[in-house]
Amino acid sequence: MLTFIGLGLFDKTDVSEKGLSRIRNADRVYLECYTSRLMGATREGLEQYYRRPVTPLYRSDVEQDPDAMLEEATTKDVVFLCAGDPMVSTTHADLRIRAASRGIPTAIIHAASIASAVCGLSGLQNYRFGKSCSLPFPQKNWFPTTPLDVILANLSQRLHTLVYLDIQDDRYMTVPEAVALLEEMAAARKEKIPLYVGIARAGSDEPVVRAGPGELVRACDFGPPLHILIVPAELHDMEREYLEMFAGL
Repeated sequence: MLTFIGLGLFDKTDVSEKGLSRIRNADRVYLECYTSRLMGATREGLEQYYRRPVTPLYRSDVEQDPDAMLEEATTKDVVFLCAGDPMVSTTHADLRIRAASRGIPTAIIHAASIASAVCGLSGLQNYRFGKSCSLPFPQKNWFPTTPLDVILANLSQRLHTLVYLDIQDDRYMTVPEAVALLEEMAAARKEKIPLYVGIARAGSDEPVVRAGPGELVRACDFGPPLHILIVPAELHDMEREYLEMFAGL
């Protein structure tokens, strides 16, 4: 049995009671550590809370070499943990398909996702979001502009864009860094992004939400990670009022 369990947004207490019970009774516990992370928890703290040892998994373990874990799941009760909700990431959907193709029973225990949390924190309406995108750190001779293409396509349809910010080992892209990258891309194309909403530490007791044009948002101190960015389309009246009240627009 392979059970995908979402851990929520920030710390060890965000997991559901159902998820916690399944973790504590599992034969083996794996924690996926590359698509997102619980910034309010350590692996050692999770192990103490779960009363079970936790084995970390990284990109190659999940996408290229999951065979050992899947083999265990043919005879044992294995849980696969991730921050947020399990099936927001396509790599987790692929892993479930692989398990099912081997005849391994699977299940999902859901949790809070950043995809829905940003709506509550920003007041931007769920049904007005278009395609999301990921913004990677540029590398030498590599500066992908696909995120700008997605944003401009959404703006042309009056849709908001959720921009996931890169995580590399212990390096976390910040909202100001992300805005600077997008502003550079837009300037090169003679385009203009009128408004940004930056969010930091969703799910914590003190999240930060700031809205405004690029120059203003780049100057804000969002504090520690994780950060995420929204590029809103034209605002409805209630969305604007919400951002004015809760995000300093």
